[in-house]
Amino acid sequence: MMFKSPDPDTLYAAMLDKDARFDGLAFVAVRSTGIFCRLNCPARTPLRKNCCFFPTAGACIEAGFRPCKRCKPLDQSGEPLVQDLTRALAADPTRRWREADLVAMGHDPSTVRRAFKRHFGMSFLDMARQRRLREGSSALSESGSVTEAQLDAGFDSPSAFRAAFARLMGLAPGTLRAKARLQADWIDTALGPMVAVSDAKVLYLLEFSDRKALSAELKRLYRDAKGDIGIGRPSPTDQAAEQLARFFDGSDPAFSVPLAPGGTAFQQQVWRALQAIPAGATRSYSDLAQALGRPDAARAVARANGANRIAVLIPCHRVLGADGSLTGYGGGLWRKRRLIEIEAAYRPALA
Repeated sequence: MMFKSPDPDTLYAAMLDKDARFDGLAFVAVRSTGIFCRLNCPARTPLRKNCCFFPTAGACIEAGFRPCKRCKPLDQSGEPLVQDLTRALAADPTRRWREADLVAMGHDPSTVRRAFKRHFGMSFLDMARQRRLREGSSALSESGSVTEAQLDAGFDSPSAFRAAFARLMGLAPGTLRAKARLQADWIDTALGPMVAVSDAKVLYLLEFSDRKALSAELKRLYRDAKGDIGIGRPSPTDQAAEQLARFFDGSDPAFSVPLAPGGTAFQQQVWRALQAIPAGATRSYSDLAQALGRPDAARAVARANGANRIAVLIPCHRVLGADGSLTGYGGGLWRKRRLIEIEAAYRPALA
């Protein structure tokens, strides 16, 4: 969730002044680089439109940002055990940590857990797991080799990596065909990694990797394609990655990737209506139902909204409750809030 007090403009002013009083009170994450820093980082200050602020380093990690190598935001604590473990993780991000490893270093696991929760909002083992899975998925995307990915991810065996991959993607890597018609790959974004599935012409799926429905969606695609899915990066995925980068850095909200979202005729009608909502604007489910000529179908519109499997490009995040409140979002309400905040920068272009 965004840090609300002080307000972001005050925090950005503190960055410009390198004000040491704000060190550790908040962290800045830079959408254009995917990196998060202390507010007094010696690096060049990023543009205001590319900055978002978080109360903890852990919140930055959960949002998909990497720690800066210059200001080392994970070294914020003066506690020796926190410093020791964050440095160990930075030195070997693919290591598979266990509580026994902490004991061997002379640390009590419960003490470590409390210290990391206090400083980062997550446990050390959770932090290490996220780093390891990220490294492993990147290696698999680049090489297509399960064994090479397993080694890069720091898992003890190929079967261990396959099990982790199956939990994350809903498919075991060994079932993915070489030179398949549909190919899955990763897109790193300012809100965390996304999974994309394309063929040579269209994009079938684009979801944040931690979405609970991702496994079921991939299994459905796998079944519909009769198992003809592999690892790779067709041109629609490249196009989506380029356009998402422009969207998140505040330079262009337009998407032109050809899409194949599936769904029923009514769902497709709802999704076309979503794409017609300008960036920086929002609608309610009732608004959409009225626009479709079905004023009594607000609940059906909400279900169609939730069934969307192409996040951001089909902007279901632009739909709010009738009272203007945030409603459910498969990628997490914190992402929905961030997306709406990002799109606020595009509003002047609508005038």
